[in-house]
Amino acid sequence: MSSEPCECKKWYMKVPHTFTILFLLIVLCAVATHFLPAGEFQRVENPATGKMAVVAGTYHHVDPSPVSFFNTFIAVQKGMVDAAAISFFVFLSYASFYTVLKTGGLHAFIGWLLRVMKGKEIVIIPVFMYVFGLAGAIFGMFEETFGFIPLFVGLAIAMGYDAIVGMCMVVVGVGIGFSAAFLNPFTVGLAQKFAEIPLFSGMGFRIASWFVFMTFSVIWVLLYARKIKKDPTKSYVYGVDMGALKLDNEELMNSKFHPRDVSIMLLVVFFVALLVWGVIKRGWYFDELAGLFVIMGILCSAVAGWGPDKIAESYVEGFRDIVFGAMVIGLSRGILIVMREGNIIDTVIYGLSLPLANFPAWFSAQGMLFVQTIISFFIPSGSGMAATTMPIMAPLADLLGFTRQTAVLAFQYGDGFSNIYFPTTLCPVICSIAKVPLEKWWKFFTPLFLALYLLQMIFIGLAVSMGYQ
Repeated sequence: MSSEPCECKKWYMKVPHTFTILFLLIVLCAVATHFLPAGEFQRVENPATGKMAVVAGTYHHVDPSPVSFFNTFIAVQKGMVDAAAISFFVFLSYASFYTVLKTGGLHAFIGWLLRVMKGKEIVIIPVFMYVFGLAGAIFGMFEETFGFIPLFVGLAIAMGYDAIVGMCMVVVGVGIGFSAAFLNPFTVGLAQKFAEIPLFSGMGFRIASWFVFMTFSVIWVLLYARKIKKDPTKSYVYGVDMGALKLDNEELMNSKFHPRDVSIMLLVVFFVALLVWGVIKRGWYFDELAGLFVIMGILCSAVAGWGPDKIAESYVEGFRDIVFGAMVIGLSRGILIVMREGNIIDTVIYGLSLPLANFPAWFSAQGMLFVQTIISFFIPSGSGMAATTMPIMAPLADLLGFTRQTAVLAFQYGDGFSNIYFPTTLCPVICSIAKVPLEKWWKFFTPLFLALYLLQMIFIGLAVSMGYQ
């Protein structure tokens, strides 16, 4: 008999596969359509925002439309089709960066940065987290940072950390900044318009909360980074194949920054800057960004001296490398498909809002935060969630005895923090680009998400006690 310990985990100790988790959520939502009444709110265009907004007090039942057994499985296909724009964006953006990485230009730049920061590499983590956090807080930047993810993942691995640290520098930085923003026009600005309070009012309180949330998150990531640098086996992605994103530190330290590499790096900087400009000034989204990344990949590889066939082969390799992550996005969209076809999204919103009226102001405000967080699972769009919930929550806040500004804060927190956690949001997209399995990200981020939620409760409590205006 072998004396070696068995490495097999019992079934209840294993983290289910990402596909298993997402499909179970589809099934649960399909079952819910058989028990929850179908219903919807009336919606009219809000002249101040130009968006369709819920009319408070208009919830009504509609004919039931439970999702059948067969349609539950069809929802997988429909989710793939519905999320096609996002999935193919992931394919093209990742393959483009994969191609750029294959040229060696970014490797040379990272090698130069490592030589400059030798012995002080850890400083890079808080610096960039705060930079991205400010971008999210001021401009509402989020999707614009996708182009930075592969670069920072590679940088983190080269510094002796892991892909999660690299992902955190960008995603947690911009995600927390976006969530606790003080000027974000897509959440704070829009919600305040729907709540009919002065635009960007209450900024001092929001700046303070932004600083607390950012600093707490930076410390959390730094502690994790130090832990895995001391013992790489403690990494949540230990043993996960990072493909082209895995960079060798020794090789990078010895690399030379040739004029060709400088040209490639300048092209990358130019295209990332163009991306930010296009999103902010021209309203570009996935279609335009994908086209931009393709041009970047082709031009950078041409500068490296590649021919058309070699470029095409590199893109095929990139597609192959990211297929799992792209499919996760489509499968997660199946959850929303089922709820939409069963007409239960508005029912859930209405049902969640009803109990709030039965509690004291402080408790009701905490309940509103919880409700907004849950609703963000069903409505992943910040602007869509503002249009759906704020016409209900703002007047409800008046009745419950706390300010509309506090209701906006509850919306902002509930919508924002879930963007980098719930599978129905952009979280699967981010994980796909970083090549971090969704279940691995959840293992890392869930404790931080819960800690941040406690902080949200504290700030909501403070807002109620001080009559936040």
